[in-house]
Parts: sequence; structure tokens; C-alpha cells
Amino acid sequence: MVIYQKYNAMKITKLGHCCLLIYTKGKRILTDPGSYTVETHSKIENIDYILFTHEHQDHYHIESLRVILEKNPQAVIYSNNSVSELLDKEGIKHTQINHSGTLLLGEISVTGIGEKHAQMHSTIPLSTNLGYFIDERLWYPGDAFTNPERPVEILALPVSGPWMKLSEAIDYALLLKPKKVFPVHDGTRFGSAHVLPAKVLGPEGIEFIVMVEGDVREF
Repeated sequence: MVIYQKYNAMKITKLGHCCLLIYTKGKRILTDPGSYTVETHSKIENIDYILFTHEHQDHYHIESLRVILEKNPQAVIYSNNSVSELLDKEGIKHTQINHSGTLLLGEISVTGIGEKHAQMHSTIPLSTNLGYFIDERLWYPGDAFTNPERPVEILALPVSGPWMKLSEAIDYALLLKPKKVFPVHDGTRFGSAHVLPAKVLGPEGIEFIVMVEGDVREF
């Protein structure tokens, strides 16, 4: 068994795309178990909380959630309004959190920030999206470049998707000026999505940490 001497340390395992396993202050938080990480979900154990940002399948995959809950019946689910509607239909117990809503998960503070998914095209109605500011350190925005309007130490930065350009992701990180950044929403593309941010952000004093599926880092 690994013993963590730094109680405030945050250990993040990237299971893939936007599915993160966050361990801090004795609690294990899982974000957005979606369709890109199905093969890992049956192996996830000892989860305390599950956070959903929105209903798109790469973030919310009902079959995977059922598998996770079979092994983790104690897990408490929090979601935005669109996922809440789907969970209601499935009869799955959860709590809805909205923009500016706050939670206390053990000793971990979590604030929901944001309301809309980034625009994919003018002909497609905007769906909802809720980012999570976790333990006053980690900002996980989901599928949007929402400014949390507060200092960010660690940024989970979306780097690829039909709703964004890589240049926008880099500019977003430059705007927020976090101390550390790692890529998410990269299940379909790596390459320049991992190289260019490091090249631009590094000289600005922002460390870009490449994390791919299965990587574990302590922050």
C-alpha cells in the first residue's frame, strides 16, 4: 500500500480522454466516464464520488456507469442538469449541481462553474456544460473555455474536439495562467495537441505536462 506523506497532494490518473481519477484528502473522485474509456471502467474500484459535466457520450456513458456502480455502490454522483434528466430516467440516484453551486466532499470543496457547452456550429443548439473547480486547485472545465474568475493552480485543458481549435486552447491557458496544465479531451488526436501547447506555454512559465491514457501524476 502506498502511503502519501503530503496530505494535500493531489494524485491524478488519466484513464483517457476526460475520464480522470483524482485522489486527494483521502477521497477518490471520478470525472466523466464516457465511451472512449469503456475498457477501463470495470477495473475502477473504491470510488467515493462521480462528477459529470454534460451528456455527450464521450463524457456520459450509461452502460459504463452501471458497471462502475456495480463495483462501487457507495459512489455518490453529481451532475449538471442535462445528465440529471438522463439519470432520472434510468432511476439512478444522484444530486444535481448548477452554476455557482458548491459541494463539500469530505474535506474537498467543489464548485460548479459554467452553463453552456462551447459552440460546435451555428446550426447546432448549445447544450449545457458544467465545469468543476476542485479543492481550490484543479479546474476541469468540461467542453467549454469558461473563465472560472479565480486563480487556477492546475488546469485540465481540452486540446482537441469539433468545438475548438488548438490555438483557442493555448490562449485559454495563457488567459488563466495556471501553474500546471495537462491535456484532456484528446481521445481522437495527439500530435500537435500535445507538442504545441508545451512550446508556447513553457516560455510563459506555465508547465505543460503531457498525460496519456494510464499516466499517473502527483501535483
